[in-house]
Amino acid sequence: MRVREIPRDKLREIHAAEWVDRTRSPFAERDIAWVPVKPGEPFDRELSKSPAYTGRGFVMIGDIAVLHGTKPSGPEIEEIVRFRKPRGILWIAALSGMTRTPETEVLWGEAGEVRHRENGYTFILDPRTVMFAQGNRNEKMRLARLVRSKPGTERVADMFAGIGYFSIPLAGAGAEVHAMEINPVPFEFLKRTIRENGLSDRITPALGDCRDLLSGTYNRIVMGHFDAITMLPPALGHVESGSIIHLHSIGTVEDRIRECAEGAGFSATIQVHKVKKYRPYAWHVVQDVTLS
Repeated sequence: MRVREIPRDKLREIHAAEWVDRTRSPFAERDIAWVPVKPGEPFDRELSKSPAYTGRGFVMIGDIAVLHGTKPSGPEIEEIVRFRKPRGILWIAALSGMTRTPETEVLWGEAGEVRHRENGYTFILDPRTVMFAQGNRNEKMRLARLVRSKPGTERVADMFAGIGYFSIPLAGAGAEVHAMEINPVPFEFLKRTIRENGLSDRITPALGDCRDLLSGTYNRIVMGHFDAITMLPPALGHVESGSIIHLHSIGTVEDRIRECAEGAGFSATIQVHKVKKYRPYAWHVVQDVTLS
């Protein structure tokens, strides 16, 4: 892997640079960060390949290894420990309810609050109690680029903010974000994460049902919940011609979006983006809905 050396405190400024290889994660050594570069781009150092790992898939959230699906076996746990030396290994058995609260079990070591770095930002959370969807990384970056590419300041509603998965990069790109979250547990982490990233002047957090908290008119609305289509009508009361809604779902719901938009007096131009495979024959998608 080829990397470029930059000051650690400049990570946020370069995370959208064209030369950055976003399929790999940067890492830090004291005050220096090493950022992976795309093939053909200038680099400062070439790292030897990491030891091959052929075991079960997992993700690192902070210093905790997190697994989904069936409960891992003892040998699978031992292989992860040898490979990554995590503080703990956490199994997420299921996500329950509208708030997608994780049902978890610590299988090795210990688990608790972490400080997770992603795309130059720090997210504070406890993966035992709060979901963190790393599979949405590219979508978070895409939305940040959309905001950054438009002149002026956008007013954005994040209707299902969680700990700030979308709110933080959107505000970092220059938007003024109204971040709404109904669950008080992630809401507390949201407030801390906002302060940690120095974005208190750009994000207004609000605790409660987003349908009741929406106010005024937004240039952009992020609806990052699989049941978002059921809450589209209230959102359409807070947009204008030219506003854009990013509505997530399992499989496309374009016909229902157009029906809701027409009922509110708008026409909708829709572009569909695949985020990740959710289950066999079903994709997690986001529909970019431009209203006119």
